[in-house]
Amino acid sequence: MATAVEQNAIVNTLRSWPERIKAFYSDVRTEMKKVTSPTLKEVQGTTTVVIITVFLFGLFFFLTDLAISNTLERMLHYFSRR
Repeated sequence: MATAVEQNAIVNTLRSWPERIKAFYSDVRTEMKKVTSPTLKEVQGTTTVVIITVFLFGLFFFLTDLAISNTLERMLHYFSRR
């Protein structure tokens, strides 16, 4: 069973809970006021970068896959003749 000191600590924690929640939401509201949305120009710029990057990575992985598969196919064909 909990001692009187432990019970007092638990009660104080429970009583301070609404105050802590209010402080948290107040902090969230303060931080959200600092948030700004990107401009249309920024969104278009980052979207262009993402699309170009995706195509470049796709091309890279396509060529890498093609090189590996051709190499393995030639090796298997070479060793199957022996």
